[in-house]
Amino acid sequence: MSQRNGSMAAQPDAGGFVTQTAATDARQSALDLRAYLLIVRRRWRVITGVFLAVVALAALLTVTADKHYRANAQLYISTVSAEDPQALVQGSSFTQRQVATYAEIVTTPLVLEPVIEELALDVTARELGRQITTQAPTGTVLINIAVEDPDPAQALTVAEAVSLQFVSTLTQLDQVSADSPSPVKATIVSPAAVSQTPVSPQPIRNLALGTVLGLLLGFGAGALRDILDSSVQGESDVKMVTDRTVIGGLAFDKAAIARPLIVQDDPRSSRAEAFRTLRTNLQFVDVSNPPQVIVFTSSLPNEGKSTTTANLALTMAATGSRVCVVEGDLRRPRLLEYMGLEGAAGLTTVLIGAAVVDDVLQVFGDSHSLSVLGCGPIPPNPSELLGSEAMAHVLEDLRRRFDYVIIDAPPLLPVTDAAVLSRHADGTILVVGAGVIKREHLARALTALENVGAHVLGLVMNRLPARGRGPHSYYYGYGYESPTSASDAEAEKKHRSR
Repeated sequence: MSQRNGSMAAQPDAGGFVTQTAATDARQSALDLRAYLLIVRRRWRVITGVFLAVVALAALLTVTADKHYRANAQLYISTVSAEDPQALVQGSSFTQRQVATYAEIVTTPLVLEPVIEELALDVTARELGRQITTQAPTGTVLINIAVEDPDPAQALTVAEAVSLQFVSTLTQLDQVSADSPSPVKATIVSPAAVSQTPVSPQPIRNLALGTVLGLLLGFGAGALRDILDSSVQGESDVKMVTDRTVIGGLAFDKAAIARPLIVQDDPRSSRAEAFRTLRTNLQFVDVSNPPQVIVFTSSLPNEGKSTTTANLALTMAATGSRVCVVEGDLRRPRLLEYMGLEGAAGLTTVLIGAAVVDDVLQVFGDSHSLSVLGCGPIPPNPSELLGSEAMAHVLEDLRRRFDYVIIDAPPLLPVTDAAVLSRHADGTILVVGAGVIKREHLARALTALENVGAHVLGLVMNRLPARGRGPHSYYYGYGYESPTSASDAEAEKKHRSR
């Protein structure tokens, strides 16, 4: 009994399966709809451009197309009346069966060539037949004749001539002998009449078709562009390359060049809050072995690694941690320029033995928590200096003095300096500029770090859309100041007052 109950309990409920399947289908539909909406958000410019181009083309063709007018006439096909009711029924059935054939005869040379000759038209029977359409409504013995022409008077004249000629032709066509009359005759029940309103072009119909076609082609072009586009625009694109953690997202700021130190210039801004969030996330990257010496690099130039390094150092120092920023880009240094410090002597001066670290180490602002080791004179052999024993000794010295040592390294793909520095560091963070690099660039940069055995702590997305509703944005621009940011601001005030 217990086994039977157990087996019965294991049996799935059919209703539960149906409900689960319906829920799965609903989730899948929601995901598909979200994917479509994501394409629209990302490629709205392409979609809008194609849509407007198609609608404009439809409007242009409508305006430039020749106007055509239509003349309509209607014929009634009947048989010769008979006193015998049965013969009358048979004749009516015969006419209904033949009326479709008679409608086709209207556009044959047998009918049209006499019309061309009568009206002295400069067209062939085939060309005139393209202007004429016939229709035999089902279940009737009626034939509708329509003639289209740019000239309404010409359309009316041709419709009248074709109607009269078909009546004459049909009488001769079904005539058994010269002495006996034709059993079938055609009667014009609606004389030819022409409308003064052109039947083509039809602006409303053309614009409606252009709108529908424009939307379809626009979305198709946007989807194709999205498929073929390999640029990194957000975290979803990063996940197509690597499963490494994105530890932060920074919005694009077109004023970053004018005020690169946003944490200092506008500590309550959303972008400054994003740097504080990055600082917090960085503390949880490797809890068992917290990194102390961290290299910041990117795949290509102009991804924002230097501004990211400087602002992150400011937020870390604001909590009271002793932080040292090292300008490890010995080719195109920008860090000291952003921080407004002197760069006559620096790291290269120490590496060649012309000075010691204390001689070139600079304190930033009024705070003693943040120190900066600039580049110094640009050397001819940056990679060799960064990979030397002297560089290893400098980093060990800084490791003993500071809680965090952050190195601003050159991009990975143009030069090998960042890969060399990564061997001396506890971890490396790759700054990814949205819209700057492609997926293959990111993959090559990660491969370069893996080849030297670097410990990649994570990725930081930079230059993301500023609006929180965007598909790749990471924060909401509410101007909200969290308790953490308030405490940071107080800490900064205390350091400045010292």
